[in-house]
Amino acid sequence: MFNEFWVATGNKGKLTEYKMLLEKEFPDMKIHHQGELPTFSPRPEDGKTFEDNARIKARTLKAVKQGVWVLGEDSGLEVEGMNNLPGIHSARYAGPKASDSENVAKLLKMMALKPLKNRNARFYCSTVVFTPSGEEWVVTGEMKGTIALKPAGLHGFGYDPVFIPEGQTQTLAELGAGYKNQHSHRANALRALIEKMKAL
Repeated sequence: MFNEFWVATGNKGKLTEYKMLLEKEFPDMKIHHQGELPTFSPRPEDGKTFEDNARIKARTLKAVKQGVWVLGEDSGLEVEGMNNLPGIHSARYAGPKASDSENVAKLLKMMALKPLKNRNARFYCSTVVFTPSGEEWVVTGEMKGTIALKPAGLHGFGYDPVFIPEGQTQTLAELGAGYKNQHSHRANALRALIEKMKAL
């Protein structure tokens, strides 16, 4: 039942996180991603919510991979003082092909234009999974924290260099993979998924 799991992502950082968490729980599971399919072309992520976009990814991959576990995920950063921006635009905040550092730079610039006293933020993850029988599951996860004044740390990806988790004084990029795999929004959503899988 748990021998083949496909993840609808081209993001190597996300894939590494999924592999570390899933292989620990299901050692015999083979984890694949959309980049292994020679003719796969992702659909535009034009949903209005994280869940919409996660479902688009999962359904597109499910159309070519049936009878296996298929996961689509969309996640991003919401900053309270910026009306929860960048939100679903997190990966493309500084432009369609923006690098992580460009997105971080734009975020800090926007927060400095109108100096924000409220730097509270959260990473949010919505995950849509299709079981081998085609049933749809939705799980979510979040990690709360604040936005640092400047980037710090060399680990992780995305906004990790400026996100300080609740109760910590260092950014995710300083805390490293061990901390992130225990506490991240994606890890929290995945743990909820694993509980559902084990309950079958």
